[in-house]
Amino acid sequence: MSCIREGLRFGFVGLLWCLNGSFNANALAADEKPTESVSIPFVYSAESSGAEFEKPRLPSLEQLPSVPWLPDPFAWSSGDGRSTNFSDWAKRRSEIQAEIERYGIGEKPPRPEQLTASFDGGVLRVVMSEGDASLTLEAKVVLPEGEGPFPAVIGIGFGGGTGSLPADLFTDRKIASIAFDFRQVMAHQQKRGSEPINKRFPDRTDIGAYSAWSWGISRLIDGLELTQVRLPIDLKHLGVTGCSFAGKMALFAGALDERIALTIAQESGGGGAAAWRVSETLGNVETLAKTSHAWFSEEMFQFADQVDRLPYDHHELMALVAPRALLVLGNPDFEWLADESGYVSSRAAHEVWKQFGVADRFGFSILGGHPHCRLPDAQRPEVEAFVDKFLLGLSSVDTDVTEHPFALVEHEFWYDAWSKGKSTFPSMQDANMETFIAEAEAMNPGTDWEIRHAEDASGGKYISVKETLDSPGSVPAGDAAVVSFDFESTQASRYFVYARVNCASADDDSFWFRVDDQGWAYANGLQTKGWQWVKIAAIQPSSGKHRLQIKYRENGAMLDTVGITTYPFGPEGLDATQRD
Repeated sequence: MSCIREGLRFGFVGLLWCLNGSFNANALAADEKPTESVSIPFVYSAESSGAEFEKPRLPSLEQLPSVPWLPDPFAWSSGDGRSTNFSDWAKRRSEIQAEIERYGIGEKPPRPEQLTASFDGGVLRVVMSEGDASLTLEAKVVLPEGEGPFPAVIGIGFGGGTGSLPADLFTDRKIASIAFDFRQVMAHQQKRGSEPINKRFPDRTDIGAYSAWSWGISRLIDGLELTQVRLPIDLKHLGVTGCSFAGKMALFAGALDERIALTIAQESGGGGAAAWRVSETLGNVETLAKTSHAWFSEEMFQFADQVDRLPYDHHELMALVAPRALLVLGNPDFEWLADESGYVSSRAAHEVWKQFGVADRFGFSILGGHPHCRLPDAQRPEVEAFVDKFLLGLSSVDTDVTEHPFALVEHEFWYDAWSKGKSTFPSMQDANMETFIAEAEAMNPGTDWEIRHAEDASGGKYISVKETLDSPGSVPAGDAAVVSFDFESTQASRYFVYARVNCASADDDSFWFRVDDQGWAYANGLQTKGWQWVKIAAIQPSSGKHRLQIKYRENGAMLDTVGITTYPFGPEGLDATQRD
């Protein structure tokens, strides 16, 4: 039934695809491409060009279909077909925003009717009041010398008006900087109902920080509109930037306010550029279940174990910026950022800009070898190109930026169902799928481990380290701590290591592991509710014989079964595979 529902997202042809596996959305998409000459704006004068459209029907979790790949950004929420016409994008964009607000961050509050602004002493002040409730935002503005009007960047974070990007990138180009102090709206880890925004909206305790912070940035832009006489800002050339959690903030702000011409989301990680679905297939990264509850609405966490039912993903969050400019910066040296997921998500999002004939307005650069939130020299020219083109209006600048270290990562199967019309999404029934599975008690556990019994464990047995042994601060020495699993792969492909574990608390939810003679790494944050399959690692061994070794890291973690498979979407079905 879920396949039929998803097929209906493509209309009647999609239904045929579900029934006989021969759907060709390419033919459908070809008919939908615009035939008229359409002018594609660089920026808009309104916060939302689709504000007049009615919100789509937003079903409950139980009514939502399972969509394991990245959802089609061009498919109507009603399931009644799709459109790639730019003339329909404002409506479709409004649907995606409604889904993100309903299921992810909470509805972005409206602009207050009573809003005034002033600029004095280098500070922009925006005052919002109604009765006894009021909220004031203050932002330091640094103007270049001259009369202006000047392009401007809104910088988020603790580093001033340019976020975590070097200030000279903007000052050398006579671009004004505006510092957004997010704490004036909501704290980094909000206490629901007790934040500054709640003085103005006391009943909005449901919203996540990314809804509140985006609202605050929009109100600063309102202030810029009201103070044009005293504050000479070029409102057609506004940018926003931030890094890490502020990188997510910049992305949400640019997605939810179309008056922003350029968004630079630096190292935004999970909840930013990375797609929740893809992150589920990686190692110790920020997944939906592991991200901050303060940043998102509690509504989102009902999808923690059913991410495939989320009706959108973060390639669509990025697509909300289209057709305006977006540059995504990554740093693969930090596993938690899930930059492989960000890469796949960026590839999928780029299809939207390509469809509208403005591919040069989206770029991504994922480079390591530098500290978190510190722009390396190698990325500087790419940022300069986007700033020159979309804040200074230098149209001849080359912004074809797609730098990454993921040449071996297959990304198209995540979105080719709607980008090419034929899905190559992996299936448990694929003839080339390879899986190895073993009971932990049969994996030659060393003497530090002991075999225990439980009715709900696979085969009634599991292993755990002896209660007399404390959790070690480093990799425990010797063979006594080792559990070994030998397997022979036939493919030079990516394999995923899963374990069925019972990890009752954050103090008992990790293991050390290695493959062959590689260095020891650890899988942490594996906390479960009873026995559950969790991902330990993604590996890429050569074809041939290999050995997986596991050592204990926290003495309360219980290990039942280990599975190694080329199937990237979880251990579903592994229990039915013959065990070694």
